[in-house]
Amino acid sequence: MTGAASRRQTVLVTVIVAYAVLILGGVGFIYSGAYDVGSDSPHWGLTHQVFETARVRSIKTHAAGIAPPAGLDDQAKILTGAQHFAAHCAICHGAPGVPRGDIAEGLYPRPPDLAVTSKGYTPGELFWIVKHGIKMTGMPAWGDHSDDERWATVAFITKLPGMTDQDYAKLVAASRAHREHHHDEHEPQPGSGAQPAEKDHDHPLGHHP
Repeated sequence: MTGAASRRQTVLVTVIVAYAVLILGGVGFIYSGAYDVGSDSPHWGLTHQVFETARVRSIKTHAAGIAPPAGLDDQAKILTGAQHFAAHCAICHGAPGVPRGDIAEGLYPRPPDLAVTSKGYTPGELFWIVKHGIKMTGMPAWGDHSDDERWATVAFITKLPGMTDQDYAKLVAASRAHREHHHDEHEPQPGSGAQPAEKDHDHPLGHHP
């Protein structure tokens, strides 16, 4: 064996041994239980960087082909989104003039202030996040909502940056009035022969709004 061939073989063996040590060390570290998975202990800097890069790249890749529907700025759609946001999102993310709920204080990573962070996403990316959620965070997948409801939520979220406390309060109040008006329009009239809806016995609060 020539000297050059011997050196190449030595380098190859060294690389293989180094990889083997890294793999065995990683497996040993995982099984040791030394890494703290408690949500009250933040990730190491490198771990945070890896997860954050994976999250950002995954969202951009999976949402690349999602285009917003026409009329995303429609006021009725924004009002519907405001109602859904107030009912399901503000508890964790907060809202203008509304602090996060107690449950958000124990989540890691902390749910972001969407009035600030939503500017970094396209409407399609926001839709994908609302629909599918994000693993290893407190963000759930809203699979029980229709696409129209999800887009309405996105329509509202895109209006959050720059929204004042008063603007938010007025939108939520208007969304409730809009919902009640819509509900009244679909109420059966006296003598119409319509039967009252059966109560939902499977859930103490009835159907999800």
